[in-house]
Amino acid sequence: MSPSAVPSSASHGHFQTDLNLSLRGLGVEYPPFLLGPEALDTLANRFYPPSAALKKVLSINRFTGIETRAAVGDVDHPLVNQPNPPSIKELNDLFRLHGVPLSVKACRKAIQEWGGSVDDITHVVSTTCTNSANPGFDHFVVKELGIRSSIEKILLHGIGCSGGMAAMRTAAHLALGASYQRKPARVLVVACEVSSALVRSELDSINEHQQTRVGACLFSDCASAAILSNGVGEDPSAKPVFDLLGWKHQIIDDTEEDLGFDVDPLGWKVVLTQRVPTLAAAAVSPCFQDLVESVPAIDKNARSPIAADFDWALHPGGSLIITGVEQAMSLTPEHLRASYEIYMKYGNSSSATILSVLNKLRESEGKENVVACAFGPGIALEMMLLRRHKTGPASANGAESDGIPESRDAAGATVQENITNGNGVPHMNGNPITTNGAAAADDDDHPDGPAAEASSSVENKSEQNGATAADGEAGLGPKLPVEDVD
Repeated sequence: MSPSAVPSSASHGHFQTDLNLSLRGLGVEYPPFLLGPEALDTLANRFYPPSAALKKVLSINRFTGIETRAAVGDVDHPLVNQPNPPSIKELNDLFRLHGVPLSVKACRKAIQEWGGSVDDITHVVSTTCTNSANPGFDHFVVKELGIRSSIEKILLHGIGCSGGMAAMRTAAHLALGASYQRKPARVLVVACEVSSALVRSELDSINEHQQTRVGACLFSDCASAAILSNGVGEDPSAKPVFDLLGWKHQIIDDTEEDLGFDVDPLGWKVVLTQRVPTLAAAAVSPCFQDLVESVPAIDKNARSPIAADFDWALHPGGSLIITGVEQAMSLTPEHLRASYEIYMKYGNSSSATILSVLNKLRESEGKENVVACAFGPGIALEMMLLRRHKTGPASANGAESDGIPESRDAAGATVQENITNGNGVPHMNGNPITTNGAAAADDDDHPDGPAAEASSSVENKSEQNGATAADGEAGLGPKLPVEDVD
């Protein structure tokens, strides 16, 4: 690539037709345990007395739309069965014990598919929001992979669920800088989260402060990785997984208090207000229009492309976020099939999830162009346009997909089969997803009937955002009653 082809105004205007950036390998690694909703019930009943807040959270937990969540340990893991929640030191030790090996396995899958050598990797861009140690976890991942110690590393923090896409955006800029110097760039992107052990801290707050907190119902563990190349010196016959066509980052004004991950002596506490699904859905359309107009590589065929012309890899922050974007952009569940499937089978693994969704999306035939989108604290919106090349499971390209065999429910159906229930209607937990983005709850199963669902901390956040508990949702599945807990 010549220097003139490098889009110096890519962040502020239009991208060039050919950035020559591509994802050459993807790798995803989930830990071996898949925990159903009953796991939270078990821990809550073991350590906490019945209360109105706890009852509400456990009701929400049954209707998030998540069938299983990936975790580094089962419900009897010693760390979550102590008299008190684990300390931040214990959480750090757990991350080092499990997060680093998960990351190494995900990286090796991505490197294997790429087909290159660790000696050819020029940069490493990593992210996590569930570990704050120094040196960062990326130091140990690089060491375990045998990458030279002089490698240029960047560790991104404070960006939560948008971290995977922010890492790809950062990697893209590094690669373009190398292109300007006519140097090869092979950037290893790594995202890792170990959220499951935070469950006791969340349950403690529910019990002590009688807050309706949903963090205990959503989050899971995962590591994912990608190799991003600028094409300089690349074998022209080697086919990439995705081309990167352009990207956009923006902050939704005055939303700092709506989405976050607050520091706490017992780790971190999820902040997720009722406004998030509405804010997220409203922000997607203008961002999409701006990005499409800035990317000449998208064939416009005498008209501006619409959202339905693309497949969508949306970070599955919650079922109401998925269905809110689906409705706002006039999409169908088929457009978002990979997001639904990852959400239902594994839960929300924060920054590591988006690469898992892209990995799942490439396993089946679909539209040529893809929109990847994620939301993080700020509220930050990350969006990227990609063009697909390879189709088929990662195992067909020399790597296992996610390290976990395909799971089936009691009726023998896979998660993918449950998404459409064989008739094109998306289902979660055996219930059809309604037009308001909720899995319809049976009144016989849920004594209060479907109503508004809870935010991560209703008492702390709803008043300051001008919303009442009856006004909004917090990005979960079905609507459940939300009242102030006295």
